[in-house]
Amino acid sequence: MAQNQPLLAVQEALKKCFPVVGEQQGLWQSTLHDCLPLLASLSNLAEQLQASQNLRFEEVPALRSFPDLQERLKRKQLEAGDTVLDKLAEKLASLLKVRDAVSNHVERVFHTYEQHAAMLSMDAVLQPSVLSPSVADMLEWLQDIERHYRSSYLKRKYLLSSVHWGDLEGIQALPKAWDQISEDEHQDLVQDILLHVSFFLEEQGSSMLSGDLELHS
Repeated sequence: MAQNQPLLAVQEALKKCFPVVGEQQGLWQSTLHDCLPLLASLSNLAEQLQASQNLRFEEVPALRSFPDLQERLKRKQLEAGDTVLDKLAEKLASLLKVRDAVSNHVERVFHTYEQHAAMLSMDAVLQPSVLSPSVADMLEWLQDIERHYRSSYLKRKYLLSSVHWGDLEGIQALPKAWDQISEDEHQDLVQDILLHVSFFLEEQGSSMLSGDLELHS
């Protein structure tokens, strides 16, 4: 049993990490979904702003009596747009929290692995079982997941940071550019990995439950 302790310690760290990834993935997807109507609203405002700029108010008889109407309308539209941008900034901050939460838990797993690496045989690290992928595979998957969140967050941050009201056509194209980021990514990466480790997590949970029952019997 003693010689299995290093392996069990790493497996325990993995067992704690993957459920956190699952929870954070839910928050990530929910936040991305919440961004869609905000991006559409911003695009629509840019379209309205461009239309009002192209309209010659002085040539419309009903509007001639309101010489400052065009400027007031522009100011109102810009204020509404800035409000939407503030909400998108909040969503971006939520994505950052997910990225950091996942990174922190992945870092703990690798810290545990490094603590026990000298006592682990190559077979123990590389050998999968019927119910469990190999430790090496699971560590690599966690790196893939962390890389996925970091890359996706940075792309979305860059996209939103490029928004300025001097580029109305660019703002109108934001929803499409946002969707393109998702299309360029392996959208099912995290879910696929969680599926690969589902039996491992169930087996680990069953082992813990059995141990608790033995202690209380």
